[in-house]
Amino acid sequence: MSATMDMKNITDRHGFIINHINTHGRATINELTELTDVSGVTIRKDLKVLEEKGLLYITRGGASINNPYSSDRPIQEKATINADQKNNIARAAVKLIGSNDSIIIGSGTTAYCITQHLHPSTPLTVITPAIKVSLELCDRPNIEVLQLGGVIRKNSSSVAGFYAEYILESLSSALIFIGVDGIDLNFGFSISNLTEANINQKMINTSQIVVIVADSTKFGKRGIGKICNIEDVDYVITDNKVPKEYVSALEEAGIQVIIA
Repeated sequence: MSATMDMKNITDRHGFIINHINTHGRATINELTELTDVSGVTIRKDLKVLEEKGLLYITRGGASINNPYSSDRPIQEKATINADQKNNIARAAVKLIGSNDSIIIGSGTTAYCITQHLHPSTPLTVITPAIKVSLELCDRPNIEVLQLGGVIRKNSSSVAGFYAEYILESLSSALIFIGVDGIDLNFGFSISNLTEANINQKMINTSQIVVIVADSTKFGKRGIGKICNIEDVDYVITDNKVPKEYVSALEEAGIQVIIA
């Protein structure tokens, strides 16, 4: 179906939009306006109707077949998703540590994978809100664990709240490795739980170098809680399925992108 065909018929236009987005994965409003020769206002109305029918998801400036919003799933469930990619990311992350004397490892399954590859030859202090991280590292040679305190969230097995944030105010870290649920070029880096957003922000402010560890499924999505802007991050480590346009945009923003 081409742009020269009559797109004034709403049924034909909706069919075209659905087919185009299913074929390409997503489309912008400007793109659909040009292809259908109708106004942007009309396209927005079309997309709203189609989203209400469950046929697509409206995104910033367009629409997608994939849900752009991440959900707060239990850590046990997240651990089974893209396990190989997460391990590759973790191996690449460990190489950044060098001889730093203190690091923060955040909650989440990708960050936890780092612990399985962490065997420093010199003393290292690991600060973490994540119970699983502490249990993995507490008897590891050359590692001292500083477990942040607070209320434990069942979905993430991680602490959050005033006590953890208070401790962070008196600490400094060379590096932070932090997992996210969403990477959006406009919204920034985000997670799917508001309760943990504050402690993630505090941990980032405590660290000199910020490293985001996230598999490619997190790109183009948003969690409810924003933790930092794009320009606040130094490294993003991800897998080889990351969309090229995101790599280019992040690098233009001054971030070093590592494909694991």
